Amino acid sequence: MSGPAPGANPTVHYSLFSRVLAVVWIVVAVLLLADLFLRGRGPEIWLYGAVLVASVALVYLVWLRPRIVVTERGLRVINPLRETFVPWAAVRWVDVVDVLRVHTTDGVVRSWPLRETKRARVRDNLRREGGFMDGPDEEDPRGMRPMDRAALQLRQDAERHKARPLAGPIRDIDEAGPAALGAEDRPQTMVSVEVVVIAGAVAVLVAAALLLA
Repeated sequence: MSGPAPGANPTVHYSLFSRVLAVVWIVVAVLLLADLFLRGRGPEIWLYGAVLVASVALVYLVWLRPRIVVTERGLRVINPLRETFVPWAAVRWVDVVDVLRVHTTDGVVRSWPLRETKRARVRDNLRREGGFMDGPDEEDPRGMRPMDRAALQLRQDAERHKARPLAGPIRDIDEAGPAALGAEDRPQTMVSVEVVVIAGAVAVLVAAALLLA
């Protein structure tokens, strides 16, 4: 499932189900941490606490962080470890097979969180891609499946922004994300600094907990 975040600028597409699971687990982990440090005894509580914190970091990276952000300059495709910025000029098509895919001048960028959940639907999408079935006609977006509706919205966004392109290099990460810096008309991919910082902090925490346990 996906849904746009409130507000028209920017529009964010994400997995609503994954975000709900992430929030539920984070709440559970916080309660477990509180109980651990209030009632726990012995040095092993540091190790258990580090494992809970590591699980929260993992849930954030895998379930809460991934999304697609529509900006004035292009698409930010944010996956658990990497972020790809696709300028509007490089967007050729957006479709759904097993996941939502952005076809670009340099290949296909897959959105990890935005995926089709029904196997029968995935098989139909694969048959269409292989030319064994006709593609569906454009229909009322209100009657479309969430992933198809998201793909349609992104195609419409690409057409609209291509008609009114913004000129000049991107120099501000607030404008279109860190992967967009210096981008012109080709996609750029990077490992987010956020991911490096979180992974490093968790590694240090676990190492410290092992020393204290």
